[in-house]
Amino acid sequence: MKWGVLVAVLALGGCASVTDIEQTMPTMSVISGKKPDAYAQCLVQQLSRTRKAPQIEPHKEGLRVIVPQKLTSGPTAVIDIEERSGGSSIKVYESMSNVPIRPGDIRGAATHCISGD
Repeated sequence: MKWGVLVAVLALGGCASVTDIEQTMPTMSVISGKKPDAYAQCLVQQLSRTRKAPQIEPHKEGLRVIVPQKLTSGPTAVIDIEERSGGSSIKVYESMSNVPIRPGDIRGAATHCISGD
């Protein structure tokens, strides 16, 4: 029974659009000393270990990184990186933000890139 619920949750997670994901509360909101370009490049490098390449696009005063799902083509997370004096403001939005057993690679990459290489 538990496996059936897990499969249903994962299958429904593929139905979210970028707009839907942005409507959720951020799962992470942090500040980094890195500029948006440097943070985005670190993020792409970290995520390339577990996923296909994310899409990077200009957004407001910085960049938006759209992270694809592992198994399907739709987005699973949106990371907004806005420039601020001395660095960046980062907000991570995930499609399954209310599911405690969601994959941790996005949060791990976002955390690593705050001050990591």
